[in-house]
Amino acid sequence: MRPFVFINVATTADGKLAPENRKFVPFGSKRDLELLYETRAKADAVLMGARTVDSAPGHYGPGPAKYRKLRLKRGLPEYNLRVIVSGRGTLNPKSDIFRYRFSPIIVLTSARASVRNLKRLRAVADDVEMFGEDKMDFRAAFDWLRSKWQVKNLLCEGGGELNTALIRQDLVDEIYLTLCPLVFGGRHAPTMADGIGVQNVSEATRLQIKSMKRLGQELFIVYRVQHRK
Repeated sequence: MRPFVFINVATTADGKLAPENRKFVPFGSKRDLELLYETRAKADAVLMGARTVDSAPGHYGPGPAKYRKLRLKRGLPEYNLRVIVSGRGTLNPKSDIFRYRFSPIIVLTSARASVRNLKRLRAVADDVEMFGEDKMDFRAAFDWLRSKWQVKNLLCEGGGELNTALIRQDLVDEIYLTLCPLVFGGRHAPTMADGIGVQNVSEATRLQIKSMKRLGQELFIVYRVQHRK
């Protein structure tokens, strides 16, 4: 059985994650930052793509003490696992995340990763595992996370190509979306669902609103994903 998978993302009104230069700078409110830590406090592991980790320095951990206490109250370890997807193994072994050793860092990769890249990553990560040949087999990877690392709740923090890959493989259960009052524009600006899109409306992933709140000028929406039959 795979973990329950949920995405947390903040976008502009036109669905962008960053300006056209693709340099990510947080643009959400203080409440959006609190939501980030609140969702991490429910997760056994946080999942990120290699490009996100390389471009957005950080620890990807539970944050301030009150959130670590909340995890313990829920019967979770004080610190969440960190899981990074790098299909070709091109994740930078000097990325900021490797400076923070409070919990295991796991790298998921595929047969496309070179021997050299695998060797570099195994020198810095706690576990490096391969799933899939030409593309990542996320279902197998998530089953493995559940069986080996007891991951029951998996939080994905992007980026857009990873979000799309999981959605297309019908592996996402909920989406937490913070809609911010900004418009970036730009044909090449990253969105919450980059990569290969659908060709027809009939192929679109359908969502249902679970909850919606307005705080200030931001909307906080939780969607349930309607799984394909």
